[in-house]
Amino acid sequence: MEVVNALGRRKSAIARVFVSEGTGKITINKRDLAEYFPSSILQYVVKQPLNKLEVAEKYDIKVNLGGGGFTGQSQALRLAIARALVKINPEDKKALRAEGFITRDSRVVERKKPGRPKARRRFQFSKR
Repeated sequence: MEVVNALGRRKSAIARVFVSEGTGKITINKRDLAEYFPSSILQYVVKQPLNKLEVAEKYDIKVNLGGGGFTGQSQALRLAIARALVKINPEDKKALRAEGFITRDSRVVERKKPGRPKARRRFQFSKR
């Protein structure tokens, strides 16, 4: 099997993933998964599609990850891994779709409008 690559985005985070056959090592920006995401919850989020298909020990994953915060990055990485797994084996798409791993979460921060302190917040108003 050659290297399969895929892209995942969430908010302003972008994950580029390169999946090859291996022993289950996940390397993010040349650092280990546990080092990059110390939180076990975020590690779990990243591994969800692999655990769903029970292939966590079959593939080595190299990741270029940038932008956003750690939550957005972990979810972008989850999407990228799910897309790569579908490229490797299209029959897996249904199982991943049912868990919601294929759907791109399109919610992003709303822009700040002129004449307001934030996107929707208005300046304090008083009649007197």
